Amino acid sequence: MSHSPRRLPQALAGAALLTAAPFVQADALTPSWSFANVSVNYLDWSDGTEQRTASNAAKGDFMYLELEGGAGFSWGEVYGFFDVENPQHDEFDDASGGRDNRRTAAKVTSHVYLGESPFSLYAHVYDFRDDGYQTREQDQILGLGYRHTFDSGLWIKPFIGPARVQSSGYTGMNGYMAGWVAGYDFQAFDQRFSLTNWHEQTFARDDAYLRQNYVGDKAGSTGTNGAVALWWHAAPALTAGVQYRYSHNKLGSPGEYQNAMIYTVKFNFL
Repeated sequence: MSHSPRRLPQALAGAALLTAAPFVQADALTPSWSFANVSVNYLDWSDGTEQRTASNAAKGDFMYLELEGGAGFSWGEVYGFFDVENPQHDEFDDASGGRDNRRTAAKVTSHVYLGESPFSLYAHVYDFRDDGYQTREQDQILGLGYRHTFDSGLWIKPFIGPARVQSSGYTGMNGYMAGWVAGYDFQAFDQRFSLTNWHEQTFARDDAYLRQNYVGDKAGSTGTNGAVALWWHAAPALTAGVQYRYSHNKLGSPGEYQNAMIYTVKFNFL
């Protein structure tokens, strides 16, 4: 696997190809829905987070660029994003002592529908790289998903599955991950809005991983990661949003709650 931050890791592209391989037919490749956008984002960590993590994977505010998209088909759906954090900085940022290194993060998820049921085979690959510190972590989940839309319009897609990690500090099975993505569209003041939430709960993680992939101390076996967002669909080509980002026993900091606000402007081209 390449360590270059300038292209999507091969494992992510491979996961998408493997998911789609059994369905390469003309109809199967025609999406029933799709979207794609590029966004500019600014993540502002809380003062408390910066204080709590000062000596264990110190957090600093940063800007990032994101390419995001998804599509639904007769057989299932796929989603992915690719982020470049601190794109204006070098791989190792001397001025911040490495805190503001240029980094990359990418994710591909898919639901392959199990017949006419609301259940699905769920696959999830997340890849993070900080080449300035020569560190990387890739989380791989293969499990069961579910999809449901309530009469109110609220939709939710939970999942659960065993987890495997491949990283510079530890490679092997690493407990389980459960979580969901959810959303609700509504109108107010003659404008279109959406509320969304993604949440990941890791548990029963391996002791070796918890010692080797965290700074300063061993992390707890359960980790929390997610964000709640409000989106304003100002125009077909323009979406603005604010997100509350939260995590605990994640992002390299053991035992600490971390939270931030993310401010986003998306340019929708699909």
